[in-house]
Amino acid sequence: MPERVSGCEMLSRVPDDLRERIAGALHEFVSTATPQLDDIGDELRPLTAAATEFVLGGGKRLRPRFCYWAARAVGAPDDDAIVRAAASLELLQACALVHDDVIDRSATRRGQPAMHERFATLHRAEAWTGDPALFGAAAAILVGDLFLVWSEAMLAVSGVDAAALARARPISDIMRVEIMGGQYLDVVEQVRGGGSVESALRVARYKAAKYTVERPLHLGAALADGDDEIFAVFTNYGLPLGEAFQLRDDLLGVYGDPAVTGKPAGDDLREGKRTALVAITMQSATPAGREVLTKRLGDHDLDDDGVAEIREIVTASGAADHVEAAIAERVRTAVNAIRDARLDPTARDALVELAGDAGHRTG
Repeated sequence: MPERVSGCEMLSRVPDDLRERIAGALHEFVSTATPQLDDIGDELRPLTAAATEFVLGGGKRLRPRFCYWAARAVGAPDDDAIVRAAASLELLQACALVHDDVIDRSATRRGQPAMHERFATLHRAEAWTGDPALFGAAAAILVGDLFLVWSEAMLAVSGVDAAALARARPISDIMRVEIMGGQYLDVVEQVRGGGSVESALRVARYKAAKYTVERPLHLGAALADGDDEIFAVFTNYGLPLGEAFQLRDDLLGVYGDPAVTGKPAGDDLREGKRTALVAITMQSATPAGREVLTKRLGDHDLDDDGVAEIREIVTASGAADHVEAAIAERVRTAVNAIRDARLDPTARDALVELAGDAGHRTG
């Protein structure tokens, strides 16, 4: 991948065990939620196992961390109820990932078979009738739906007081609608053969930027009873940073190391993703390069040599460097938005650090 442009200065690490606490809250919730599935019938045990392993098996926990630190920034105390409420966002993320993999026909997630592939394998192992792929997709959609239900249930039983819960619910509702709307925009852009940078950034805003950064921040602010001014600050921080997050995803989809990303190299190219990176390449590449990209983008049989050829076209066009610069600019904009805001200093440092994590991650 081309050399990165630093988006913010190096900071000392904010000392906390937040990721472990989020993982613990998820483990506690899933442990109480899964027996209901097992009580329905033994047939659901593979579903219970798959759902549990997916939720507890890793992830950056970015959305819960943004939510938690937003609440702390407004003045909320370090409270386990806030951690549990924030952790519910990881279940919403799980829903989005499982459904996204079905839509994109992705084979892997986090270095393991994607949910639909896992259930297709179960179908084959049991020698059931019908199409294993259709069964796998059906089971994965249901698991994703289960995660969506669980995300709302975990928020409801998080232990935050009734007033905080009432303030948080509208944010949660908006976030879920925006995720579905953004995902649909992504699907439409692919079948329409969209190609403008503007349309790609619009998809990025609704599919990733809002629910990755801005809305988790708003949820945290609502839990802590933040005012309109703080919501505006978090929007000014969250939207550019969310776009930086998605632009980084676009680069990783072409240049990422599968050992780090957990997905095959060039997966976005095989899936035909109409990203900003692709749009800029189409604008800047040579006619021959555009012809190759037009022909090979969306080819599910694209091999490693084909991926390498497209990478060379993207790099030579200057699109990757352009996107790196755009990421750096957005990270700086986000950090500047909270520099002088009335926030708890420790929480501000954590949010600055998270900006670097989101914009300059490798997986």
